[in-house]
Amino acid sequence: MERDVIKINEEKCNGCGVCVTGCPEGALQVIDGKARLINDLFCDGLGACIGECPEGAIEVERREAEPYDEREVMKNIVKAGPNVIKAHLQHLQEHGQGELVNEAIEFLKENNIEVPDYEEKPLACGCPGSATQNLIPDETQSEEPVILQAQLQNWPIQLQLLNPNTRYFKNADLLIAADCTPFAYPNFHQKFLKGKILIILCPKLDKFIDGYIDKLTKIFQRQDIKSITIVRMEVPCCSGIEVIVKKALEKAQKDIKIQYITITINGKIK
Repeated sequence: MERDVIKINEEKCNGCGVCVTGCPEGALQVIDGKARLINDLFCDGLGACIGECPEGAIEVERREAEPYDEREVMKNIVKAGPNVIKAHLQHLQEHGQGELVNEAIEFLKENNIEVPDYEEKPLACGCPGSATQNLIPDETQSEEPVILQAQLQNWPIQLQLLNPNTRYFKNADLLIAADCTPFAYPNFHQKFLKGKILIILCPKLDKFIDGYIDKLTKIFQRQDIKSITIVRMEVPCCSGIEVIVKKALEKAQKDIKIQYITITINGKIK
């Protein structure tokens, strides 16, 4: 069957093994100094390992692969102990895989294994970008006054909907931002957006990563882009934006200066 499976760029992989700990399903191992996908059966294609890779060596591709088998995955996971079981259930829950969660729980019950409390107590080794937190604004420590004046110059703004031939890209300063950043940083318009053309995306939840690279490549090739500013959240999966932009620049054979800005989940510039 054709489905999403992770792909590892061996040239970029340095064998650090960070992705292995980010994959509770056990689909990855470091062999001969490189991360390897050892079995299609164990890869759910959700890409949690992408945000863990410091080299940008992992992406999701759609290809012919054996169907993902939750019960086979659980046979491996239970051997690793309760913490790994909890991380796996949390991972599935965060990605909206309710059917797989139910299948995993059914397996645990059939084998008389305790089902952990995975929803309210996410592990540190799970997806940190999805960990539940109660954020209370601290009005006494505001970095700057919030100016409520819209600075949006283009529409649409979602990368999937953009036309690379649109005239407003010509000689533009681009602001490529993670979907969450305008909500986390209250003065987003005045601080970052003013005078720029906006493109937004989510490297974790969007399923068009290869298409995003191709579309940005066309924009970089066809338009004389003056500058690029990337605004992302501090969570690991958000680093995928930097990978996407760099790959597009490489394909377009363009050398455009990039400014990187990271926003903390409590609304500060990191």
